[in-house]
Amino acid sequence: MRIRFNLIVMAAATLFTTGAFANDEADKLREALRSATMQTRALEDQRAALQAKVAEAERQIAAAKAETEAAKAQVKKIEKEHREAVEEFNQRLAERDQTLDKWKTAYEEAATVARTKDAERAKFESEANTYKASTKSCVAKNDTLVKAGRDLVQRYKAVTIGDAIVAREPVLQLRRVEVQNQLQEADDKFLDQKVSP
Repeated sequence: MRIRFNLIVMAAATLFTTGAFANDEADKLREALRSATMQTRALEDQRAALQAKVAEAERQIAAAKAETEAAKAQVKKIEKEHREAVEEFNQRLAERDQTLDKWKTAYEEAATVARTKDAERAKFESEANTYKASTKSCVAKNDTLVKAGRDLVQRYKAVTIGDAIVAREPVLQLRRVEVQNQLQEADDKFLDQKVSP
């Protein structure tokens, strides 16, 4: 557009200087010059408006870039926080697993100890019951022995001189056999009450 305007201006100037045209032609050229000037001004206004639009678009692009950079920075920050949160969660999870393993081991040890103690308690109860039964048997046998001993002592106390002489009777020795039978009977009672270890 500017080249066309310059050509028109040059043509008009050339014509004015040569004087070849009449006033009519000069008026037409002036009108063309005025029209070209108005078109040039209109084009300059359009160019200014377009430059303003370009400047506004560049400003918007710059603002959008700044927003994009800010959004990228925020995304990076969020990603970093997310990674840190995940790492912290995983660390806590690992610590929890270690604690659970320790508790599990401690529980198993306690259960083993409890089972061992229960087995020992059952064994001791069995032994205690055996000893109680044995003690009852011993007490009963002791009572029988005491009774047999008292009977023997009573018989010994009841022996008189006449009984001693009759017991030594040399001919039939009936009394001697009776005394020996009583002694054997007492000995059998004592042996029956013997407690075996």
